[in-house]
Amino acid sequence: MAMRAALLRGTRLIQIQDVPVPSILHPKDAVIKVTLTSICGTDMHPYRGELSDFVHNTIMGHEFTGIVESVGDEVKNIQVGDRVVVSDIVACGDCWYCQKDMHYHCKNASLFGYGEVVGEYFPGGQAEKVRVPYADKLLLKIPENVSDENAIFVGDILSTGYACAVEGQIKEDDCVVVIGGGPVGLMTILCSKMFTKSKVFLIEPNENRHLIAKKLGAIPLKPNELDQIYDFTNQRGADVVLEAVGTDNTLQAALDLVRPKGNVVCVGAHHSKAMPFNTERSFAKELSLKFVVGDPLKYGELLLEKIKDGKLDPSVIISHRMSFENIETAYEMFESQKALKIVLSLGELRV
Repeated sequence: MAMRAALLRGTRLIQIQDVPVPSILHPKDAVIKVTLTSICGTDMHPYRGELSDFVHNTIMGHEFTGIVESVGDEVKNIQVGDRVVVSDIVACGDCWYCQKDMHYHCKNASLFGYGEVVGEYFPGGQAEKVRVPYADKLLLKIPENVSDENAIFVGDILSTGYACAVEGQIKEDDCVVVIGGGPVGLMTILCSKMFTKSKVFLIEPNENRHLIAKKLGAIPLKPNELDQIYDFTNQRGADVVLEAVGTDNTLQAALDLVRPKGNVVCVGAHHSKAMPFNTERSFAKELSLKFVVGDPLKYGELLLEKIKDGKLDPSVIISHRMSFENIETAYEMFESQKALKIVLSLGELRV
């Protein structure tokens, strides 16, 4: 038996091919039929050839929903026919780190569709079917009135944005600045608005992203318009800055923009091995700096409930809906920023 899957064959070379259908390999496994999948900014690193240890011919993708087709003998909470969203993080659920809700540091931690960069290779969700290990832990049941297009965000970027807002310790009257208006940055805005009644600013050069930011209740600014932040805060700077780009320059900008004794949280994926910021000034300002990786295993059920109750609508950032068969074009559009967020359908969706 064969199925269709999107494999990264080389730099900027995504191809749909026939591959063997996955099966239950461990009694804690499940196999799901994928209904909706997406492309994440994290996928761009191997796509561009930026990861030297990434193994080609990997089935890509870590954002996906589906229907459970089969389960192993030790799976207790998930049943055949359940509609589920899958955590992007693979974690056992039992070790010391998992018991402390630090799933990314699990001894068995991995990431679907990411080769062996993070851990053991688990074929990803840009395929017709996927084997999911630790199914009771990694599969989140989607409530009846929550669409696949909303649920898919819980598996990665909505949970990431929420973790960033939580770690920022945002108070009701805090002025918040988000740097970077990509999908993660926009989810960070959405979640920040749950904690503060004050202003949330977005710093983003792409004016197309400004429109979505306004829909989410933020005030979009270009990088040369920062005076508005200082004017609003009587020249203090923002109480909390959430950095969602992942470069040395944006990290330094975050540390510059935050007020003394303020909080900076970095949720953009940083790869610099240098000391990329002015430690003397940060010390003098007594800043708190954190780096965050999202955790759908910690926050997923909470976020699904908030979507169910009408308190969150992450699907507002979807710019394009396409068939899975057009995934090569989708990667090209996403890399060139001709699309903000693309979802690709493989089966019957719940809308």
